[in-house]
Amino acid sequence: MAKLFFRYSAMNAGKSTSLLQIAYNYEEQGQKVLLFTARIDDRSGLGVIASRLGLQRQAATFDTDTDFWALLSGPQRGSGAQPIACVLIDESQFLTPAQVRQLHRLANTVGLPVICFGLRSDFMGQPFPGSAHLLTLADDIEEIKTICACGRKATMNIRTSDSGERVREGEQVEIGGNKRYQQVCARCFYSGAS
Repeated sequence: MAKLFFRYSAMNAGKSTSLLQIAYNYEEQGQKVLLFTARIDDRSGLGVIASRLGLQRQAATFDTDTDFWALLSGPQRGSGAQPIACVLIDESQFLTPAQVRQLHRLANTVGLPVICFGLRSDFMGQPFPGSAHLLTLADDIEEIKTICACGRKATMNIRTSDSGERVREGEQVEIGGNKRYQQVCARCFYSGAS
């Protein structure tokens, strides 16, 4: 039975690497996958899913206007040489609540597995709307673990300024990756040690 999966973590846990590995595994078995990433995240180029390990791959992009149900539920899903076996979505924290509902519906009524990878919360410890809805609707939820500089399990993210100072307020989204964000444990998040 197909499911909506949510694989979440703090920064630098290997989410994109895991996604690219899953795509490779499907394709090695001769199956077709569709990859999506958020249009807003163009750090490695528009429509590029890139791992810090150096792996990268082109993907379709989504924004707030993307209708996954219309795109993937009709006859075009199975058209062409072969049907789509799985949908993989990077930066899924940028999905809208409606898009998460569409993906949940696709998995549970059309039978199309959807695996989403993303952050659970922002640099202020607030949930991303897409992630909150994935945590509510996903049929299978898994944390991908990473560590804080202090050695504890990292579950939070912080943002830093160009000069390295911690930023504690501002817009929820400011694309910057490793240059602007760090993963930390809850203790370091609240102590302000980072």
